[in-house]
Amino acid sequence: MIVNLPLVSAVLGGSAIGLGLFLVVREAMPATPALGPALRRLHAQTGATHAAPKRARHEWLGGLSRYLRPPVRDLALLGRTPEQYTLSLLLSALVGLALPSVLAALLSAAGIGFSFVVPVAVGIGLGGVAAFWAHHDVVNKAQQARREFSRAVCTYLDLVALQLSAAHGPVQALEQAAAVCDGWVFERIREALRIAQLQMQSPWDELRSLAEEIGVPELGDVGAIMQSSGADGAQVHETLRTRADALRDQIRTDNLARAEAITGRLDVPGALLVFILMGFVLYPFMTRI
Repeated sequence: MIVNLPLVSAVLGGSAIGLGLFLVVREAMPATPALGPALRRLHAQTGATHAAPKRARHEWLGGLSRYLRPPVRDLALLGRTPEQYTLSLLLSALVGLALPSVLAALLSAAGIGFSFVVPVAVGIGLGGVAAFWAHHDVVNKAQQARREFSRAVCTYLDLVALQLSAAHGPVQALEQAAAVCDGWVFERIREALRIAQLQMQSPWDELRSLAEEIGVPELGDVGAIMQSSGADGAQVHETLRTRADALRDQIRTDNLARAEAITGRLDVPGALLVFILMGFVLYPFMTRI
């Protein structure tokens, strides 16, 4: 029995691309909100996580996501679930796996023959690289979002201190300071404060839970400082301003360290460029010897 390898490669590649397009369209279609997870989130116990995964649509990815060990805090910061992270890795791997087969089929149709082993081996390697790149993209975006969150916390500390100086209570100061600014960071803070209000909990405990969930300890400092104000009635607006100044100094130091690291990496291409220019200058003299 003779097997037409180009035809098999084309069929497998087309099937993989079709599956990937189906999954993308399926994820893009709006789904009916699940009432059960929303109610469980509103009535969760103190200290419980508030990032309830939408397992109604991703149950088949739940087991696989546990084996992949996704970065839970990074995903919580970006507003994604472990199932969505697993799906993005699978789609990236499928695209990388199918691309060499499709190219080999097109080249075979043009009269350029390839061994069946070449597109398979290249596809496996490219699939692994694509999956790793998808993971690296999530981690990189989470790092950028965490730095942005820390900068926004500095502003939030100053706003809370101003509200306390205006003789507002600690709870009212937290809510009004979060309502002043726009952006996704303050939206997350307002959401945490609304959850605390609905659950009849103290807002500083909810802020510390959110800080632990997304890996931003600076937000937990706000909760710890405001807890002393709510429990002991202490005047903490100066403490908030001092913490904001210290956080700005820390962010400035981290930015300078990153800038120095990037500058240090640029020294190697600069040195290589000098050697290349020296080669161009010395080459005519070397050829005359």
